[in-house]
Amino acid sequence: MENMKVSIITVCYNSEKTIRRTIESVLYQTYNNIEYIIVDGASKDGTINIVNEYKEAFKERLIVVSEPDDGIYYAMNKGIRLSTGKLIGIINSDDWYEEDAIEKIVRNYNERHVSKYEVYYGMTGIIKNGNLLTISKSSHEKLEEDMISHPSCFITKETYEKYGAYDIRYPCVADYDLMLRYKRNDTVRFIPVEEHIANFTVGGMSSTGKAYIDLLKLRVNYGKIARTEAKKEIIKAKIAIWMEKHGMKPIEFRKR
Repeated sequence: MENMKVSIITVCYNSEKTIRRTIESVLYQTYNNIEYIIVDGASKDGTINIVNEYKEAFKERLIVVSEPDDGIYYAMNKGIRLSTGKLIGIINSDDWYEEDAIEKIVRNYNERHVSKYEVYYGMTGIIKNGNLLTISKSSHEKLEEDMISHPSCFITKETYEKYGAYDIRYPCVADYDLMLRYKRNDTVRFIPVEEHIANFTVGGMSSTGKAYIDLLKLRVNYGKIARTEAKKEIIKAKIAIWMEKHGMKPIEFRKR
């Protein structure tokens, strides 16, 4: 398994400002048996032109799909279906890997793999306005309270096939739903990797009022919050969204 294939998926839409760094973080990995799948939602800017610049460098290792879709998790599921690697990582178009990220994950897989159904996850640099705020170290043991860092997660293909991928009924927090489902399944093992794996840019979809409302609905469905309490919070969130829409002081919402 030392040189096993790893599939990396990037989903994107109108990402010309950031996707080059994401692509190059995959291209210049110290580990080379990588299949790279880019799923574009029919971008209207120069995203695909940038992607096409790298076809020669990746050669047959690059798969590109560009067509309308039904959202980020729909696109991720499409990428998973196309993947042929033993492990699958997902890095969004405004995030990027450390140059030896895949090598570290594969090394941990080779040393610690005992089951078909596993989630490997590492530490993630949190980036805001181009600056590193901190390196986040989360734990699957606390998943009921807080999500582990999705950009640093690598999941076996067999786990997706056996226990399902992203539930598009959660348009903003399907990754959290996925991890909660896996955590509540005793067959799936979570393996923490004590290494800096990826870098995540804050301020995207995960910090919006829409994502907060989606999270509240998830928490109701998982019995983490009462429906009456969630309704009150949803009303507050909708008011905040209205305020932002009308140019009032913006409010940041935590996804988790």
